[in-house]
Amino acid sequence: MKKIQDILKERIMILDGAMGTMLQRYKFTEEDFRGNRFKDWPFPLQGNNDLLTLTQPEAIAEIHRKYFEAGADIVETNTFSATSIAMADYHMEDLVYELNYESAKIAKQVAEEFTKREPNKPRFVAGSIGPTNKTASMSPDVNDPGFRAVSFETLRLAYKQQVEALLDGGVDILMVETIFDTLNAKAALFAIEEVKQARNIQTPVMVSGTITDASGRTLSGQTAEAFLISIAHIPLLSVGFNCALGAKQLVPHLDAIAFRTEAAISAHPNAGLPNAFGTYDQTPDQMAEEIKEYLDKGLVNIIGGCCGSTPAHITAIAELAKDYKPRKFIFSDTEEVQL
Repeated sequence: MKKIQDILKERIMILDGAMGTMLQRYKFTEEDFRGNRFKDWPFPLQGNNDLLTLTQPEAIAEIHRKYFEAGADIVETNTFSATSIAMADYHMEDLVYELNYESAKIAKQVAEEFTKREPNKPRFVAGSIGPTNKTASMSPDVNDPGFRAVSFETLRLAYKQQVEALLDGGVDILMVETIFDTLNAKAALFAIEEVKQARNIQTPVMVSGTITDASGRTLSGQTAEAFLISIAHIPLLSVGFNCALGAKQLVPHLDAIAFRTEAAISAHPNAGLPNAFGTYDQTPDQMAEEIKEYLDKGLVNIIGGCCGSTPAHITAIAELAKDYKPRKFIFSDTEEVQL
């Protein structure tokens, strides 16, 4: 089977769309989130989407299938908040390993179904590693600017646990995504390299930051180029941006990094900007039309969708991308993965 690096040299690869947007369509109730196993849990669980891996696994598998059917080459595991830090909100820190392992296993089984069906189009699974709900660089208390809600070491240990479980579950790639604080990301990348070294493996790593507003900076204050430089010491499969902004608003930030790295460039923007109700109105054709600028300028190797995107959006993007050549880049020999 082809290595992902070889595929990226041949064509633009397609990432999946939003997991949360799809889960909202199921209209799961508190009882659905709990299932039988957690029916007596003493704390509210509705909104804990990662828990649905255990209580509604069929829905998670169905979403992965829909994205693969839409044209995705890579799907992300349902583990965006599956760290001990984020799960503390639900008092479910002890479930972190199981959440990540089972989510990876579900996604991998679906990926293997599609790869077996279409051997010429292998499908990959990226373990989704979110930013957590705490920041290591900034104080959450305006009256105490020196205070930190989390330490680098706490983040490192939390990410290490998540990474080990994702790898045990069979992911092909590790994706550190929606980075608003690069120090958090550095803890994740440190943990990943630690695990890779201990296991003597070379699992590819994708990194995706998020530009939070029109200032063109991450929440912790970095420009796109500064963000790239601060993680450049790590061998990466790809680097890019996702979330916060629509496709159109991401263009200058992708442009700022696309010709300053040998890694692949990824982008999975939101389906436009949210409306007054926090939902997304951009149609698949509208989103694809905005992403066309990435392709015309030769900025990307991997493209997908974030908040508000659905399989229909991914289909439109995949149809558009198949007529374009990928951005040119060079891989080092140490970043290979093969199915």
